[in-house]
Amino acid sequence: MSDTLVAERPRSVLLSESAAKRIAFLMTQEEGAPGTMLRVTVSGGGCSGFQYGFSFDDAQGEDDRIFERDGVSVVIDDTSLDLLGGAEIDFVEDLVGSSFQIRNPNAKSSCGCGNSFSV
Repeated sequence: MSDTLVAERPRSVLLSESAAKRIAFLMTQEEGAPGTMLRVTVSGGGCSGFQYGFSFDDAQGEDDRIFERDGVSVVIDDTSLDLLGGAEIDFVEDLVGSSFQIRNPNAKSSCGCGNSFSV
């Protein structure tokens, strides 16, 4: 990936109202330490080349960026942000089930389940 492409990508991520509400609910269920955040990562793997990961974390690294909405925080490391810049994190409930979904403008294609993508 060239430096030019990375520099042109937005360096922010949006949280939908639905995602913020679900994260807040999950935080109450986790009973984590004050300052616990949802960490979103991108790693190699999945059926399309890259996959999303979600976990709770109460630590912030030097290369982490924090995005907030309605009192909840999402933390994303700088490398993952290169692939997530401009994305929206949403929480969707339908007849099939419920899940966090990422609308990622950097993804050229994604798998049927939405958990992996290619650039």
